[in-house]
Amino acid sequence: MADKKEIVMSGIRPTGFLHLGNYFGAIRNYVKMQEDFECYFMVADWHSLTTHPDTKELQGNVQRVLAENIACGLDPDKVALYCQSHVHTTAELYLYLNMLAYKGELEKTVTFKDKVRQHPENVNAGLLTYPVLQTADIILHRAKYVPVGKDQEQHLEMARNFANRFNHRYGEVFPEPVAYNYNAELVKVPSLDGGGKMSKSENQMATLYLSDDDDMIRKKVMKAKTDNGPTEPNAAKPEYIENIFGLMKLVCAQDVIAKYENDYNSCNIRYGDLKKQLGEDMAKFIGPIRDKINTILPDKKYLQQVMEQGAEKANKSANETMKLVREAMGLKYY
Repeated sequence: MADKKEIVMSGIRPTGFLHLGNYFGAIRNYVKMQEDFECYFMVADWHSLTTHPDTKELQGNVQRVLAENIACGLDPDKVALYCQSHVHTTAELYLYLNMLAYKGELEKTVTFKDKVRQHPENVNAGLLTYPVLQTADIILHRAKYVPVGKDQEQHLEMARNFANRFNHRYGEVFPEPVAYNYNAELVKVPSLDGGGKMSKSENQMATLYLSDDDDMIRKKVMKAKTDNGPTEPNAAKPEYIENIFGLMKLVCAQDVIAKYENDYNSCNIRYGDLKKQLGEDMAKFIGPIRDKINTILPDKKYLQQVMEQGAEKANKSANETMKLVREAMGLKYY
């Protein structure tokens, strides 16, 4: 009998279009993980309600996230690609874990404090208990690994606390979830305007979306921040120039990168040529993904099938866990 694979779980919020940063920061790892692990990848529609309570566009957003992830290489036959709201036992586990979560610790969460500052008129209980629902999502599958970025490490620490509290009080049911990214440095894809990283919502002209057409990609890259070039050989690159070379390393051939490194070091750099080359290589990279998205998105029947198949796998795993949870808590009365 083959060894049972370790379990990986991650969630994607259906808010905004996926971009180059999402691809290199997360999805590329998901695609690798589906070969080595038992994977549960969830579209976090309940989570989105904490900040986007209007659900008019939710169905379209969920379908888009599914199409984008499949276009990037996730295989619904290899992973459980499912919708959070299709696994109803998540809400039950969330309820039990809320009894083990304290108001004081939830109020200290960095993301909660940020959201309170950004939307003081919408400080709802769901926002406060966001880390509890996130914990329920993860431990419902008894996942060991969670591919997360730096900004989510505090939530994962809380997930470990809640899982340990449950185990301590009711008996060992859950493994401690840990961050996992193939021991690789997490890739932060820089924004084209020279500040911060690409974002779904911040500056759309400084972000390359997987749905952008070729002309839009070229236009955005040509607008990337540059300067007059170095004034002495082998000068250190300012951060915004380093960023452009960082983007080249994602999509350009080694000899192209070497040529422009040499040009920079010998004070012969022509940023117009460099950006033209980067724009072409970006278009060549994003184009096939975009075309796949545009083929999958109109096929509602296929997307429904993906969701049903994913829900079936996720519910099977969740139901097995919840049986153990109810037994451990003494909630099995007959």
